[in-house]
Amino acid sequence: MKPDYYETLGVAKGADEKTLKSAFRKLAMQFHPDKNPGDHEAERRFKEIGEAYETLKDPQKRAAYDRFGHAAFEHGNGFGGGGFGAAGGFADIFEDIFGEMMGGARQRRTNGRERGADLRYNMEVSLEEAYSGKTAQIRVPTSMVCEDCSGTGAKPGTQPVTCSMCGGAGRVRAAQGFFSIERTCPSCNGRGQIIKDPCAKCAGQGRVTQERSLSVNIPAGIEDGTRIRLTGEGEAGLRGGPSGDLYIFLSIKPHEFFQRDGADLYCKVPISMTTAALGGQFEVSTLDGTQTRVKIPEGTQNGKQFRLKGKGMPVLRQPVMGDLYIQIAIETPQNLTRRQRELLEEFEKISSKDNSPQSSGFFSRMKEFFEGIGE
Repeated sequence: MKPDYYETLGVAKGADEKTLKSAFRKLAMQFHPDKNPGDHEAERRFKEIGEAYETLKDPQKRAAYDRFGHAAFEHGNGFGGGGFGAAGGFADIFEDIFGEMMGGARQRRTNGRERGADLRYNMEVSLEEAYSGKTAQIRVPTSMVCEDCSGTGAKPGTQPVTCSMCGGAGRVRAAQGFFSIERTCPSCNGRGQIIKDPCAKCAGQGRVTQERSLSVNIPAGIEDGTRIRLTGEGEAGLRGGPSGDLYIFLSIKPHEFFQRDGADLYCKVPISMTTAALGGQFEVSTLDGTQTRVKIPEGTQNGKQFRLKGKGMPVLRQPVMGDLYIQIAIETPQNLTRRQRELLEEFEKISSKDNSPQSSGFFSRMKEFFEGIGE
């Protein structure tokens, strides 16, 4: 008796196409003959899994199976068999799911030329440099094309030869049960070429490790975490393959006075209690190198913000400037002299509710509020 197709794939009867495909792929990789050489039980399960998926992935076949079970595919009913022909069926399914991955491997190994790895370089810049932009010189240790062999990996005057086992394809096919399995060529390790006389300088790799100096343009307005890509400035490819890319990740040093939020800057400025009460003014330095005057009206409260339009950071590659926000922090007097204390005590005696409208009656209002809730 044939096993139930849904049980074979381990899915519910109402499973959608994505769930079916995921279940099939997981089981196919688990029971693949290439991973279980000589295991006839795994080979049988592998075939059952493929047969179940071929049926359930087809809406018409699935509808017939849901109604009649395995009998839907017997006695010439028009749906065709549930098994696999020599040239179709599971081979098409396997290629559909795994073909892209296998094809990618073949592409990377073409003629033994592999793309070089991408590199990462972390750079820290000051807020002033992020404001104005700069050109920086960096030194990057990386793999570069070997000058002696011009990247071929072969001794000067010689050339790599085509692998005789795979004919330069980098992969070989071998029959395994019902299937033909493609594997990396063991002779050339998938490169398609063999170097008989390797270059002495690079040991046949076609590249050597050196430190390289590069000029990097950092535009005005960059933000923390900005990534700059330098195409082709990464690690050299293997045996003449294309170079990878260099990615520069920028971070901005904390500033002593300014905090940044996008294109806006924030600066907390402490002022005396008397300046806050009587009013006054002061000057602040901005990143454009100028001094800007800030006027403080009398009665200014702690936390009050003043906006200086256009004194923030530039927006990357746009003719727009952010703003600078000055936040007031009122400093309470400390280390009072006897005379200062006498004056403050006298001020407290002659003060009225109008002088401190927020604090006056606060506790009485709080008490009344909670008493009202209790009642």
